[in-house]
Amino acid sequence: MLDIPRPGRVDVDLLLAAQNDMGVCDAIEQYGTSGIPDANRAMNAPHLPKVAGIDPSSTSVPAPAHTPAPPCAPTAATPAAVIQDRLAGWVSDLTTLHELTERLTRTAVLEDCLRELLRAGAALVGARRGLVILEPSDRLGPETMTGLGLERADLGHLETVPRDATSYGRLLDGSGPLGPGECGIAQPDLLAEENLDPRHRSVADRLGYAASYAVPLTCDTAGRPGAADRLGAAVWLYDEPAEPVERQRHLIGLYMRYAGEHLARLVELERARTTMATIAEELLPSRLPRVAGVQLAARHRTGPRGGGDWYDALPLPEGALGLAVGSVTGAGPSAVAAMGRLRASLRAYAVMEGEDPVAVLSDLELLLRLTEPARSATALFAYCEPRRRKIVLAGAGHSPPLIIGERRTEFVETSLSAPLGMLSCWEAPSVDLSPEPGETVLLYTDGLLHRTGDPMDRAFARLHAAAASVPKALRDDPGAIADHVLRTVLTDGRDEADSDEDVVLLAARFE
Repeated sequence: MLDIPRPGRVDVDLLLAAQNDMGVCDAIEQYGTSGIPDANRAMNAPHLPKVAGIDPSSTSVPAPAHTPAPPCAPTAATPAAVIQDRLAGWVSDLTTLHELTERLTRTAVLEDCLRELLRAGAALVGARRGLVILEPSDRLGPETMTGLGLERADLGHLETVPRDATSYGRLLDGSGPLGPGECGIAQPDLLAEENLDPRHRSVADRLGYAASYAVPLTCDTAGRPGAADRLGAAVWLYDEPAEPVERQRHLIGLYMRYAGEHLARLVELERARTTMATIAEELLPSRLPRVAGVQLAARHRTGPRGGGDWYDALPLPEGALGLAVGSVTGAGPSAVAAMGRLRASLRAYAVMEGEDPVAVLSDLELLLRLTEPARSATALFAYCEPRRRKIVLAGAGHSPPLIIGERRTEFVETSLSAPLGMLSCWEAPSVDLSPEPGETVLLYTDGLLHRTGDPMDRAFARLHAAAASVPKALRDDPGAIADHVLRTVLTDGRDEADSDEDVVLLAARFE
């Protein structure tokens, strides 16, 4: 309890305890009648003091004003009222930072984090527009520029300004160090600066901003207390000459300290995703072969952790062609590595005995059982003779191919078979197939069906309907057919969204 005269006494412990469950504003509202006398409920009024134009009692941050309202005429205040006003201000600041950092925490994608950082910072410093430049000092990326209230063309104009002529450029290069207690670099009246770069003056006049406030984006360096790694810089632009007051600078400094740590985690996650995607793509064919009598196209979507779905197309002796798709159980680096080993082994077996798909998969199953007994996989291998339009295929626990043509759209009838690594000795009969001229054989992995979220029977029905609805104008292009199937089966952008399920489509159109 604060030792304040009875008319201005506030139960701080009660407020802090209630804050843990419901938030400061709700606690003040609920306990106002019992914990604070009627004569001193200014801090319980419906309109709490605002910080940088933010109303803590609202659920969303409103658009901030550029200049603060003119101060009211000073009035006589008792010590209790002064303390109460300060306490209300602290509560308001705490609530504001809590709400903004909580919103930032909910962002799981780097781009969303940068946009939320810009919106929150604009509200705290009282600006309307801004941009953040992500440029980690270790030069490992990713590097990007995101704007708030700025179009892509506006960002392009800003990039034409010499780097050392901007406050955020000096922060990025380390040539604009901050003094003790300083959170950022303010330029309260750009156009009035005598030494302002002419190009900077021209761009500022073109975009209509007259002042700026830039802050660095840093995170603590592991193992070096007090040291910080630079992640980038953020700058907010004012339409009129202005600069944040001391209280606003303090709040933005606290917010950016937390934002830097959260941003550093997302940067590491983005780097891991990029690395996994690069490795997975490098383990797949860099380009599809050209074989007379057939056109090929492939589509691959991988999840953020990296998965084990793969495809292959390799030319074989006497103008033949080997087509394969498969999926290794699990996700992450181990699954990607296993996928690479499995695909390389299948290529070797296909060259040696590709005319017998059953023998190819039998050898692959033996290798998998001996070298990786704890892992299983599905696979489908097809030996194609494009000139004769003849296919011999065998599958191990894999979904049946789909034939797409003008007269028919149907699944190939294949025998049921267990995945590789599930039985002591794998063997299943092969299937002969003769596509008509102009028909496309579509091979795919189960991830295409699982991403729909439907039961398997409905997912197969959706896939069949998507293949049957391919427009006639697209049937001559296997790539267009694959794209149409992806967009139709995986609606609402699920073909591009992050998912734990990989997707592979391999389309072969026979002439």
